[in-house]
Amino acid sequence: MNLVNGISSLARASARRPWVTIGMWVVGLVAAVGFMVTGNALVNEITMTDNPESRQADTLIKDRLSNPTDATTPRTEDETIIIKSDTLTIDSPEYRAAIESLYADIMALGDKVVVGGINYYMTFDSSLVSADRHTTMIPLVMVDKAENFVDQVYAVGDKLAADNSQFKVYYTGSASFNADTMALAEDTMTKGESIGIMVALVVLAIVFGALVAALLPVALGVVAIVAALGLIGLTSHFMGLSFFITNMVTMMGLAVGIDYSLFIVSRYREERKKGLSKVEAIAVTSRTANKAIFFSGMTVVLALVGLLIFPLSIFQSMGLGSIMVVVAAVLASMTILPAIISLLGDRVNKIRMPFTARAEKREAVEHKISGFWAGMVKVVTHKPLVSVVIVAGIMIAALTPYFDKQSGFSGISGLPDDLRAKEGFMVLVNDFHIGMDDPAKIVVDGDINAAATQDAINKLVARIGTDSNFSSTNVVSYADKNLAIIYANLVGDPASLNSMDAVRALRADYIPAAFGDISARAFVTGGTAGTLDFNATTDSYTPVIFAFVLALAFIILMVAFRSVVIPATAILMNLLSVGAAYGLLVLVFQKGIGASIFGFIQVDVIETWLPLMLFSLLFGLSMDYQVFLLSRIRERYLKTGNTSEAVAFGLSSTGKLITGAALIMVAVFGGFALGDMAMFQQMGFGLAVAVLVDATLVRCVLVPATMTMLGKANWYLPRWLNWLPNVSLGETDEAPEAVKVAPAPRLPRGLVPAPVPVTVDETEIIDRKY
Repeated sequence: MNLVNGISSLARASARRPWVTIGMWVVGLVAAVGFMVTGNALVNEITMTDNPESRQADTLIKDRLSNPTDATTPRTEDETIIIKSDTLTIDSPEYRAAIESLYADIMALGDKVVVGGINYYMTFDSSLVSADRHTTMIPLVMVDKAENFVDQVYAVGDKLAADNSQFKVYYTGSASFNADTMALAEDTMTKGESIGIMVALVVLAIVFGALVAALLPVALGVVAIVAALGLIGLTSHFMGLSFFITNMVTMMGLAVGIDYSLFIVSRYREERKKGLSKVEAIAVTSRTANKAIFFSGMTVVLALVGLLIFPLSIFQSMGLGSIMVVVAAVLASMTILPAIISLLGDRVNKIRMPFTARAEKREAVEHKISGFWAGMVKVVTHKPLVSVVIVAGIMIAALTPYFDKQSGFSGISGLPDDLRAKEGFMVLVNDFHIGMDDPAKIVVDGDINAAATQDAINKLVARIGTDSNFSSTNVVSYADKNLAIIYANLVGDPASLNSMDAVRALRADYIPAAFGDISARAFVTGGTAGTLDFNATTDSYTPVIFAFVLALAFIILMVAFRSVVIPATAILMNLLSVGAAYGLLVLVFQKGIGASIFGFIQVDVIETWLPLMLFSLLFGLSMDYQVFLLSRIRERYLKTGNTSEAVAFGLSSTGKLITGAALIMVAVFGGFALGDMAMFQQMGFGLAVAVLVDATLVRCVLVPATMTMLGKANWYLPRWLNWLPNVSLGETDEAPEAVKVAPAPRLPRGLVPAPVPVTVDETEIIDRKY
């Protein structure tokens, strides 16, 4: 195939002209940094592109109540300052003086920060004071993107608390929550990067036994991340991207970038140990490892394309970012990495690790099975059926808790208790018995003045009043617009299970009972309603995305290995890995078993978006290991025709690498799991557990055991599929030793020249076609 030849030709060309290749990458990375700096700000809003009930209600409000003359009115955000005193009440002169002074200082920040506000002493509104009169709140209206300015409000309030020990000051609202969660996300990203890189260096040093070789995969991962972030900066000019995209790019970039370069560098070193010259080793690597990485990367990308299908902005952003960094990692592994290896040559083995010297001395020139992997192969291939039954049983047992899963958004409960915005929220709940300002909004569409409509509204308000999950209601009528909005304030966190049950009751029971068969219609919107709609959308799209990803993965593996059995078993095993991760997520986070050991936040729900996100990421990443392992097995099988021996060779030649790569991924994902937000903890833990399970139980037991049982049937391809292109993955001739002597020039007949060796430039050999 031209494409396959192009993959190896690109790697060889990059190695033949290393400085040109590196120069092009340097220019590209400089441009990427420029795009990063000039890109539009990432957003924290999550929008849906389909049309569920909540969006229909929002559209009605926008269409009916929008005023064209106010189109340029700037957006605002809310913030609330809560002042509490254990000794003074709101009726105290000292309390009043403190509040009025605080309010004046906040207003003095100017309309570039705060555009409005109110305090108790301006209106004497009792709703601004707690029942015991020791606590009051100051609602503020801040400018758009207030998370960038809320620290100025903090400074004013903190000064009051510092100057007067009788007062405690708390903050909550969209501005403080946005600021605090974005800071937590950045901290999680930094922690994940630092832990991942440190562990990666240690693992790579052990795997390679040389510090220089260990640095190459980390460097390639960083290159892929910078390139992808540059593309994100450029893309941000054309579409809004979620700020979570940077976390995903960092996590995936380190994982796949290190993985791909690990396999390339190890294959190059393996060929050098066989006695091949530098250029021939690069050529063989380009025809084997580079091709495997290309198809592995293609599988990962197609798995991630499934995320782009989902009608939610955060999915599309995270999927797009992941695809960009995977493509960047594949391209870097096929270009800049061969160029660097070409320049380094055997210096890639510099700064040897003393603890690996003795082990390497025992290695023969030809790869031989020994040590742990010899024992693993012997056990698994001797009793393959028993091995499959035991491991599959363990994974199915791990899956079972998933059937008790509750979906939703962890919301405030998924944030650490010492978070400033959450502390303020808890004071608001405890002292004022109200939650976030995110009520359920029932939008009534119809003739509002009609008696039937008024009767239905009154019935609905009365019914809501009997539900303890609602604290109060407020009806705002726009009769001239044929619209009315009933604000039903929820008690506590709008993302809690109780709040979701309350909104479900609104839709399923209260509204149908009140409105019956009258012509007016009622739609429910708000944050909680949006969560329920998102859950429903996820349920409907999940089978479509699963089918899409599985079908494409089957086709790619079938073409790569010219077999229908290999992709079928690979998909089944990957689904087992994903299922086990799902079950363990529910067990730890929802049921709380082991959560305290890991320092995780126990919540009532698993993030709605997480299972589908994990499926796409894990299915792609697990295919990395599958392609790497199977390419070596097939390579050996085509030489020997013996499946058992080929399985043993494949596992022994990739076992240490797959384990090392898995440990690095576990460290990277685990670093994100150590963050303080439940959503990142769930994502990092799920990815780490699934990769660990996949690299150990699946690749080291299930794959060799099933392949041993199936024997030659592994490579079955129906005759009617022989038209499929042969990409030669796993097919390679032993590369000959590089020829350093050119043939003598042809002389006129009768002259017999003395043989004179002529040196040939090595760079010409590296471009040889095979």
